[in-house]
Amino acid sequence: MTILQVILMIRKKGFDTSQYLAAQIKRIMERVDHFDKLYLEFGGKLRYDHHASRVLPGFELDTKVQMLKKLGENIEIIHCISAKDIERRKIRRDFGLTYEDQILKDISDLKQLELDVTAVMISRYSGEHTSDKFKQRLENRGIRVFTTHEITDYLTDPDKVVSDLGYGKFDYVDTEKKIIIVTAPGPGSGKMSFAMSQIYHDRQEGIMSTFAKFETFPIWNLPVDHPVNIAYEAATADIGDYNCVDPFHKEAYGIEATNYNRDVENFSIIKKIIEKITPAGDPLADIKSPTDMGVNMAKEGIVDDSVVRQASIDEIVRRHYQYQRDFVEGNVTHDTLERMDRIMTRVNAKPEDRTVAIHANRALEESSKKSKIMPREMHTGAAIEIQPKEKASIILTGKQSRILNSESAALLNAVKYIAGIPDEIDVLSPIIIESIMKLKEQMGTMDTSLDIKEVLDALAVSAVFNPNAAECVNALQELDGCEMHSTHLTGRGCEKALKELGLILTTDARIPMVNNW
Repeated sequence: MTILQVILMIRKKGFDTSQYLAAQIKRIMERVDHFDKLYLEFGGKLRYDHHASRVLPGFELDTKVQMLKKLGENIEIIHCISAKDIERRKIRRDFGLTYEDQILKDISDLKQLELDVTAVMISRYSGEHTSDKFKQRLENRGIRVFTTHEITDYLTDPDKVVSDLGYGKFDYVDTEKKIIIVTAPGPGSGKMSFAMSQIYHDRQEGIMSTFAKFETFPIWNLPVDHPVNIAYEAATADIGDYNCVDPFHKEAYGIEATNYNRDVENFSIIKKIIEKITPAGDPLADIKSPTDMGVNMAKEGIVDDSVVRQASIDEIVRRHYQYQRDFVEGNVTHDTLERMDRIMTRVNAKPEDRTVAIHANRALEESSKKSKIMPREMHTGAAIEIQPKEKASIILTGKQSRILNSESAALLNAVKYIAGIPDEIDVLSPIIIESIMKLKEQMGTMDTSLDIKEVLDALAVSAVFNPNAAECVNALQELDGCEMHSTHLTGRGCEKALKELGLILTTDARIPMVNNW
């Protein structure tokens, strides 16, 4: 076992979730006070916002759910999804689920938290069979499903949009609560069009409804070049979003506010749509800028700006590695890599700033130099950084072997260290290991060394009769939030299990040769 002690800043909290929630709920209730109903468009992830938790240390993964529960009986939730995304089976990267499966998961998860999704809106629908099938799956679960068509000339013809040929043709969703949470599994799901169409229908029925955008990023009252806002650009580098000063807000109030390009570019048409929906003197017509549409109070939760800045730079470096991998896998183009390089330069970051990546590559080099059996191209390395309480970071590495791949070796070394088990003590039963390897060989698997999923299975079985293995199983929870890097593309058996354990994984995205001992 290779153990490296690294002098690093002890993990500090840069964000206070309770402080933020108090300010955020107050702001939302202020927005709805003068109306019968508020359609609140939720940007980003409704649950498990890992990006926010990484760039705002102290931001709890269930912060948004906490907010919804505090709003209590005032809310109901509606999901939106584009028929085009269903058709092309668009995937959410964090969980590896298609958009429609993510919605089904959200519905199930929220129900367990006593937060019901009352309807799903399929936008941009034009009779797709895949959407019809998804509609049936939802209706079989007792979920109401509605559809909207795609309005041609949406950004150029507000007269058509605000008419019976535009919003008037959208299905109207009856709602009962004062605050309607409009969420989606990803961008481009038609949330705003749905909310505006609801307001159009409401106003015809004499219901005074309004609209607001709830998005954590960019943080409007932090500068454009603040690292937390630049980290948002890094998170969306593949779709080309960028932050800018909101010119409408600057003109109306003389204040520089940070917004992103799509909201600024589309605001002129949105403003015209609002003006056509609402009569003169209506409070909704007072919106003078894209920033006015938002209710984001994230800045109120920041308690240590220096911690947030560093965490954001660390996230930008992680995104650099992610896009390098996406490029190797054919998911992004050179444009994304060039955009990411410019973002790295803006925060003066380099790939080698990721310490755990440096040690993973050192493990690879050490393995390559020592082994005379395996060609260099087959060698791989991995490293995990753990943060014991009130101590310096510890980095544990793993190398490819006949029995374990490098990620499995690093994981096993990490949990043994956490559990206080000496390196020379085996925690996996040799009989179980050999049985798994033999089965893989019989199934024609070229690489018979154990991946993460197989190691976890072997560890669980070994724990039945081996107290040391049981201690290692208990130590797995300590890996949640730990940094990890591999020198190569990880297999499915590794990556899914690592995500479920909560490890923050990056990779150099090399394609390793098959280990056929």
